[in-house]
Amino acid sequence: MYAVVRSGGKQYRVAPGETVQVERLEGKVGGKVSFEEVLAVRTDDKKILGGEQAAKVKVTGKIVKHLRGPKLKVMKYKTGGQYKIQRGHRQGYTAVEVGEIQIP
Repeated sequence: MYAVVRSGGKQYRVAPGETVQVERLEGKVGGKVSFEEVLAVRTDDKKILGGEQAAKVKVTGKIVKHLRGPKLKVMKYKTGGQYKIQRGHRQGYTAVEVGEIQIP
């Protein structure tokens, strides 16, 4: 069984017991998290739920750790002049261990 959830503007395929890195979520390590936007669910009997049926499904998990991604360099450059700007960015992530998918 797996579900497709939306978190931080991105979609993730999650299954019970697996750990997934999502955009930074509020909460402490060991805290509980529930994904409100469930887009689709594939059950054990090869049935796919979507739309209003999937919206009723609850996906819960536990925050394992907070981490940051690799440093990315962003550079703006124009030829013929003295214009060069370089910036760095590190994205914050939260590792969530998916607990269970509850289908009403």
